[in-house]
Amino acid sequence: MTAAEKQNLAYIIGVALGDGNLSNPNKRATRLRVTCDSSYPTLAKEIETALRLLFPTNTVSRVKKKGGTCFDISVYSNKLNEYMSWQVGLGSKHIQNAHVPHWILDDIQYIRPCLKGLIQTDGSIYTERKYLTVNFTNVIEILANDVKGMMEQIGYAPHIYQSMQKSGNYKYTVRLSKGVAKFIDEIRLTKT
Repeated sequence: MTAAEKQNLAYIIGVALGDGNLSNPNKRATRLRVTCDSSYPTLAKEIETALRLLFPTNTVSRVKKKGGTCFDISVYSNKLNEYMSWQVGLGSKHIQNAHVPHWILDDIQYIRPCLKGLIQTDGSIYTERKYLTVNFTNVIEILANDVKGMMEQIGYAPHIYQSMQKSGNYKYTVRLSKGVAKFIDEIRLTKT
């Protein structure tokens, strides 16, 4: 796999860790389903394009969800079992402690696209007291720590916060409030 192909894979892994779901409904091939809101057409197109590059001979499809503005982008491939840090049939990403693979954590050229995918799916960009801020929120502690560590590796100083949810689980928020415009530009972050 070339460096460019691995950057694309790192992006898809970030997207999948955020809003992705693995299943095997036909008992032949693993399916990755990424839920998207139709309010973000550019993001949906970017995810579809990245999946087509990763799986050029597989069908990438959109399936509208009933009664809402969301739809799923999906692709079937048994390669997904090799790429993702969690597996079909062993419980949720939370139960399996889904995390960023080490090959991404060890190389800045893969950290950036992975962060982009993670923040596009489980993140937000907003203004707080006139300051631009980026948040990444998730219930998986190891994943939140991976995001914090990746941001630090590329030169930023995020903070991590935890809060108890009604479910009894913790929610982890990684917040970046300094150098945000540079960070957004560096990882080529878009969410429209």
